[in-house]
Amino acid sequence: MHGTLSRPHPRPRRLPASPLILRLAFRELRSGLQGFGIFLACIALGVAAIAGVSSLSRSLTEGIGHEGRRILGGDMAFSLLQREANPAERAFLARAGQVGTVAGLRAMAIAGDKGSALVELKAVDGSYPAVGVLETDPQLAPVDLLAERNGAFGAAADPVLLARLDMKVGDRVTVGDATIEFRASLRSEPDKIASGIGLGPRLLVSQDALAATGLVQPGSLVRWTYRLILPPALATEDGLTRIEAEAGRVLPEAGWSIRTRMNADPRFAKNIERFTQFLTLVGLTALLVGGVGVANAVRGFVDRKRASIATLKSLGAPGGQVVALYLTQVMAMAAIGIVIGLVVGGALPFIVTALFGHLLPIPIEPTLAWGQLGIALLYGLLTALVFALGPLGRAHDIPVSGLFRDQIEPGRAWPRKRYLVALALTVTALVGLAVFAAYDRRIALMFVGAAVASFALLRLVALGIMALARRLPRPRSTGPRLALANIHRPGALTPSLVLSLGLGITLLVTLAVIDTNLSRQLRQTLPERAPSFFFLDIPNARADDFEKFLTQEAPGAQVERVPMMRGRLVTLGGIPVSQVNASEEVSWVLDGDRGITYAAKIPEGSSLVAGEWWPADYRGKPLVSFESKVAEGLGLSLGDDITVNVLGRNITATIANLRQVEWRSLGINFVMVFSPNAFAGAPHTHLATVTFQNGSDAKTDAQILRQAAQTFPMVTSVRVKDALEAVNDIVSQLVMAIRGASSIALVASLLVLAGALAAGHRARLYDAVVLKTLGATRTRLLSAYALEYGILGAASAVFGLLAGTLAAYLIITQVMNLTFALDLSGALLASALAVFVTVGLGLAGTWRILSQKPAQYLRSL
Repeated sequence: MHGTLSRPHPRPRRLPASPLILRLAFRELRSGLQGFGIFLACIALGVAAIAGVSSLSRSLTEGIGHEGRRILGGDMAFSLLQREANPAERAFLARAGQVGTVAGLRAMAIAGDKGSALVELKAVDGSYPAVGVLETDPQLAPVDLLAERNGAFGAAADPVLLARLDMKVGDRVTVGDATIEFRASLRSEPDKIASGIGLGPRLLVSQDALAATGLVQPGSLVRWTYRLILPPALATEDGLTRIEAEAGRVLPEAGWSIRTRMNADPRFAKNIERFTQFLTLVGLTALLVGGVGVANAVRGFVDRKRASIATLKSLGAPGGQVVALYLTQVMAMAAIGIVIGLVVGGALPFIVTALFGHLLPIPIEPTLAWGQLGIALLYGLLTALVFALGPLGRAHDIPVSGLFRDQIEPGRAWPRKRYLVALALTVTALVGLAVFAAYDRRIALMFVGAAVASFALLRLVALGIMALARRLPRPRSTGPRLALANIHRPGALTPSLVLSLGLGITLLVTLAVIDTNLSRQLRQTLPERAPSFFFLDIPNARADDFEKFLTQEAPGAQVERVPMMRGRLVTLGGIPVSQVNASEEVSWVLDGDRGITYAAKIPEGSSLVAGEWWPADYRGKPLVSFESKVAEGLGLSLGDDITVNVLGRNITATIANLRQVEWRSLGINFVMVFSPNAFAGAPHTHLATVTFQNGSDAKTDAQILRQAAQTFPMVTSVRVKDALEAVNDIVSQLVMAIRGASSIALVASLLVLAGALAAGHRARLYDAVVLKTLGATRTRLLSAYALEYGILGAASAVFGLLAGTLAAYLIITQVMNLTFALDLSGALLASALAVFVTVGLGLAGTWRILSQKPAQYLRSL
């Protein structure tokens, strides 16, 4: 050996636990995904819902942001209500850039014998459209479309208006004192979103036509918008901010609302965020419901792996490594489901754009929203982990004897402390993500509380059913006796079925009751209690004449008239409104102009809750009465000062009292009612309503509308039934969207139900084998199982009815501020259908079990 010693062979190195676990986990996964179908579907469905909703929202927000200049009609927009800009304000705007003017108001288009129609009149100047393209049919240049020719001003009309008046291009109508000729139908306005949703169809005319109508009088509700096209040096984000700040400094009492292309329509963007949060919570509901399916699938997975677990333990594997091995497999499965959900959700904006992009009235820019997809990824991972830790933690204590003889009775009821701690941390992380990723954290907290309460209550319901079944007398008949024993025996399906079915029925009932109440409010209660007509823009000089006219045309009806102006809140308690931290429910009061009035006595439909009303001859400092809930949301109390800008003047008033207002009657009422001396001499118009005690028919309504339009062409008439139908259409579309989104959660609930039944397959298999060996017939076993599923379904339905009705009550009364009416017709039908599906699914799975041959299973008993 040349004097050298031979080296001993090195000992084989022992692989660290982590690589070994990974090797074993992925080696077992080679056998396929058998038994994980429902698991994957539940995870993929929930993640796809969250990722799709958030991605679509981001695409809409991006579209609005990138198309802000077109939506706004310029780089900046300065809006004034009831007055045009004065010379100083016009000079300021002209120094900043190119100015375009647009005026908007409601008016009546009178078509002679064909009747009249409420229209949203939009008057533009010669520079319109400064950005984007105006599309008409036939396509005409704006100068030809709107010019005065042969004694009539040209206009582009919404096709709805032409259909409503049974007219066509080339026909003429009268608006105020002007003759308007329909020269084209309006196909698309580049700035349609910024104009908002109107009660009537659009009628586009020129500024000269507006002047010829005679509708612009002192106090008329005309919104004047001045749009700026800035030079490139000022069109930057910093430049926009600088001009906005300078406008506030140079013209502090202008009272205009300023928007830039960076926030072309903040109200629309805010509504997108609100609706996105709601749909995200629906998606999270689907994910949580699917989490129950995850738990069922993992429990079934552990049950199938009992022999493998016992084998590993007999070879010396610690319980912790066994749990880590199968947790790795479960999370690998979850990762597959999450990837599927992310792909579907991320592709949704592109699919919507490809299929419906040309139909959408809003710009959408499909994009991969990586931040939102990352949040959906976290939701999926945390949900899978939360619902997998419990069943896997119990696998730690599966005895080695399970290798040698099948056991169907569960062992340890609770996993060890380490797994409970891990579960608590994961639940905390999931709750934290749901709250901090939400637009409105208060609603997110309510959702979390409702979810926790639902899971806890359903668990108690399941335990109560099992305890009751255990204590009931044993029936003599075999079928009922077996059904009762199945409900409370070890390893019973009761907890899983009650949880999955209870959540599904609760969601179904909640949606059904909300839908019923909304329909009732819009179609029954409101039309019976509401006025028949609203009349707007009644000139102050002719208000008495118009009231006499209404009294003659509608004898016996109640006529109510009040002065009306528009004002914009500037400060609350000396604090600028931009710095006021208002609650979400009342923040709309600070957004733009509000209708205001003055009165010597408290308005009908109001009642004082604090303070005193001012004397009829009050002459002191201006006082104001505030709606109590709005005041509370704004942090206002008696004695606080508020400042409103009306017609370019800042007026400060002290809160003298707080009122509770019955808004649902649709009578005349306002958030702010001032003392009469606050607006002495200020130009204003009047608002009137006509209410028939026993309702009115279509013929009477048509006659009043026709006579009012002919006698007072400057007055805008709104038939309340038509307005309610417009609102009902919008609400119906929202309800359909909610139903569509909620169907995802219902599908998840159905999957979970199927998974719960599949998870109990092994225990039911042994039951069937033993009972068939003892002589039980298939018919007798099916009747016993049908009775068991029917009892569990009925108990879950009762819980779902109670919980769903309570949830609907809270949403209707606290969120929507509507009156709740108990109508369970739709809810009962939904519950019965859910119970029928439960029994059907259960029997379908049982039939397959009963077809198994006993011999192969008897050998392992």
